[in-house]
Amino acid sequence: MKVLYATAECWPFAKTGGLGDVSYALPKSLKKEGIDVRVILPKYSTMPNYLKEQLKEVAVFSVDVGWRKQYCGLLEMDLNGVKFYFIDNEYYFKSEGEIAYLYGYGDDAERYTFFSNAVLEAMSILNFYPDIVHLNDWHTGMIPLILKEKYSHSKKYKNIKTVYTIHNLQYQGVFSDSIIEDVLDIPRAYYNNGDIEYYGGVSFMKSGIVFSDKVIAVSPTYSNEIQTEFYGEGLDGLLKSKSHKLKGILNGIDYDLNNPLTDGDIFVNYDINSIDKKIENKLKLQEVLGLDVNPDIPLIGIVSRLVSQKGFDLISYMMPEIIRENLQVVILGTGEHQYQSMFNYYDSHFPNKVSARITFDSAFAQQIYAGSDMFLMPSLFEPCGIGQMLAMRYGTLPIVRETGGLKDTVIPYNKYTGEGNGFSFKNYNAHEMLHCIRRAVKVYNDKDRWMELVNNAMNTDSSWKKSATEYIKVYEEIVNQKG
Repeated sequence: MKVLYATAECWPFAKTGGLGDVSYALPKSLKKEGIDVRVILPKYSTMPNYLKEQLKEVAVFSVDVGWRKQYCGLLEMDLNGVKFYFIDNEYYFKSEGEIAYLYGYGDDAERYTFFSNAVLEAMSILNFYPDIVHLNDWHTGMIPLILKEKYSHSKKYKNIKTVYTIHNLQYQGVFSDSIIEDVLDIPRAYYNNGDIEYYGGVSFMKSGIVFSDKVIAVSPTYSNEIQTEFYGEGLDGLLKSKSHKLKGILNGIDYDLNNPLTDGDIFVNYDINSIDKKIENKLKLQEVLGLDVNPDIPLIGIVSRLVSQKGFDLISYMMPEIIRENLQVVILGTGEHQYQSMFNYYDSHFPNKVSARITFDSAFAQQIYAGSDMFLMPSLFEPCGIGQMLAMRYGTLPIVRETGGLKDTVIPYNKYTGEGNGFSFKNYNAHEMLHCIRRAVKVYNDKDRWMELVNNAMNTDSSWKKSATEYIKVYEEIVNQKG
């Protein structure tokens, strides 16, 4: 089976969030399962130089964007057995300035239409006609429509099927309808009949949902949630009507990169058979952070973007109560000013109990996963979430709200049976969160029970192999569909 995986970002070439991690790890796992998978993404100027030096030019051709004919370079390289292709055009993908973002520019519609058209043209250049084009988030949402509109007459293209993964419905790629003629160059009928129209604009996300053969949400619970008004971001009606082609598949985490036995970033390596060494990571972390060094005080870790989606309203409301408990909190992340300020306040006033690092540091993140006892994720919504999976991999028990992927991955502790791999609360409510934290602290003080749960957490399978197998089933299902 041949799969072309189209994405706007992919680690280690370009990454802003979870999409970048998925775009590297899933194809790698699909390859291991025997799929001929290739990844295609823009060549951003921010790509690290050591990777740029490995790129080989494949071809140069032109791509139509509305009335424009634009230069397109096609480059390639191999990494960990997977072939990566890069669409090169400095006009669209060169970022300047002190902070270079991948998206959020005024010409995003034109940039990602160029990318979408280039992906489809690249297939004939490479003579690689996949069975499946696997698309991700709004940036690639127009590809199924363009494929239908402009390539369906071609024998080589007409059997290509499309799978569209929604990583976060909140980001939809909505633009003025003027792009229909000026950029997209498609009949306005698709807008007039509602296929791509969204509150007077054009939605790339909506197009992906309407025209792809299969739509994947990144957890089973999230696939149900987005069909409701609260989580549906104005697309719940559409998703409900397309529920026959909607499926939830959990993301995984890369077990090679995230392995407490081999991780070079943590203080002391360990695994499930040497779990007693985990405590050394905690004591060292407490020392580095200037917290009271004490193995018996539970340490709660938070590694996150500091935004309201992640439940920081609840934490902010409850911080006066939380610091009264016999526990410590370490926070790593950046985001909205109000949350940064709040954590800085508690860091400066309670330095022996709270440590806030308002930055992002991937090595330090690993040290928090390894050194904490608990990991707090009280999200308002969470399509999949990887923090809770990483925490469990390192024997740190998650405390989460039951939403999206958090609900699908964290089995709450049952005091009667001893089952579970973490703690959870149902409603988006600050007091429920606090009670859940207290419940976790109480169990922490029962060392035998706690170690049982730590073992359960470390035995939880969050590998990409499991997810890749699910995706392959979907690929086979739609390739074998008639018509």
